[in-house]
Order: sequence, then structure tokens, then C-alpha cells
Amino acid sequence: MEPGPGPGPGRWGAIVCVLTGASRGFGRSLARLLAPRLGEGSVLLLLARSAAPLAELAAELRGGGGGGSGTGPGLRVEYVAADLGCEQGLRRAAAAVREVLPAGPPGRLLLVNNAGSLGDISKSFLDLTDPDEINSYFAFNVTSALCLTSTALQAFGKRPGSSRTVVNISSLCAVKPFKNWALYCSGKASRDMMFQVLALEEPDVRVLNYAPGPLDTDMQLLARTKTGDPEMRQYFQSLQESGQLIDCTVSAQKLVNLLEEDTFRSGAHVDFYDI
Repeated sequence: MEPGPGPGPGRWGAIVCVLTGASRGFGRSLARLLAPRLGEGSVLLLLARSAAPLAELAAELRGGGGGGSGTGPGLRVEYVAADLGCEQGLRRAAAAVREVLPAGPPGRLLLVNNAGSLGDISKSFLDLTDPDEINSYFAFNVTSALCLTSTALQAFGKRPGSSRTVVNISSLCAVKPFKNWALYCSGKASRDMMFQVLALEEPDVRVLNYAPGPLDTDMQLLARTKTGDPEMRQYFQSLQESGQLIDCTVSAQKLVNLLEEDTFRSGAHVDFYDI
């Protein structure tokens, strides 16, 4: 994605942007950074499970909030509350994507697959015997990202002179195993590979797997209090105690910079600490 002219609001020009997991944490911070960069005629579609924080964020962005930075002129902000882990919720989100994308600006598409969950990290590998638990985890963390991405790319279509960028919010866990995190690690690894295949099949789509680092979020709180393995739990506690957790806005800004520079290899896994 090319950087727009000058540093003012809306410098990315007209763009249609879809962001999942937008109601809190990294997704909420990213939405606040993206909105001011989207120019006149842009559409920002926010997806998450929780309706109230989504509505609050959408109102803030429509009103030019986000730390007083202001949004670009003529930005349309839409939101849909849907549980991507169940078929009905995924269908609702996909329908919203199919409705919004053809009506949006023709020049640019940016899709950020941020929604995700840890799973029950109190359990070891040998405790994971319930297929319903495992299937529901992958339905939310893998299936929904694949379905929404393919739906969005189909709905936007191949338009002459347009650019399409797909971001997967990845993790160190996509490339390194962590005790008690069998579901999370395998889900993240699966998503990374899935988007590498997309990059191979669709060379005109820019694909990025971005690992945002250990963020100071509710998920990190779960990591340091609920992880079954005591050494792993202590590791996450030490990150927090030594001030090594990363503010969501700091990591989201690095992602925005990556998108503006647009020099990454399509399909690459880029970690916060690589930049």
C-alpha cells in the first residue's frame, strides 16, 4: 500500500477496510490509528462479538475521536456484532462484507484478520480429548479467518489498478511451541501457512503475517494467571513485572508503518521485534 500524499488526515485516499476483533485490545487501538488515514469515500467495517464496545468505538470514530486526531473526511464507519466461532455469526459477518465491499471505493481493500482467542490454557495436550472443544476453537480461530478472507476478496473482485492487502495478526506462537498452548500455537501456525498459500495463489494480493509481540491486554492477563504450566506462568508474569509488555498502540503503529512502507515480502511473517 503506497503512502498517501503528505501527513494530513485521509492520506491513504479512498479505501475499504475490514477489521475483525475490533472491540478491544489491539484491534481497537488499530482502528483508532487507521480511521484518520482513510480518505473521503472510505468505508471502515468493524467486526467483533461484543455489540456495546463496537457501537462505542464506531461512534468515537465517526465523531473524529481517537486521541483527537480526527478521522478523514467522509469516512463511513459500519459495525456488525457477530460471533465468528458459530456458523450463524460467521454468515452474518460474511453478509456484511458482501454488502459493504461492492459499495465501497474501488481502489483499495485492506482486510485485517485480528480476531482470536487463547483457548483453555489450563489444559495440557493430554487433557484435550473433547472434539467439540477443539473444533469450536478452530472454527473461530482458523475457519472464520479463511472464510472471511475468501469472501472479502471475491466481493471486492479483481479491479484494474486496484490494490488488495490482507493482514493476519499472527504470533511468536506460530513458529515456537509453548507448553499448555497446543490450541493457540497450532491455530496461529495454521493461519500463517494458510495466508502463505494465499500469497502464492494470488500474487497481486499483498499478504502479511504480523506478530504484534507480547501485548498488555486481557489475553496476557489470562496467560500469566491461567496457564497450567508453572514455568510458563512465571515467564508471562516476569514479562509484566519487568515492563516488557508492549502497549497496543505502539505495536499497532508499527503495523501501520509496515503497510505504508509496503516493502514486506508477500506472505512473510514479520515480528514486532524485527522492525
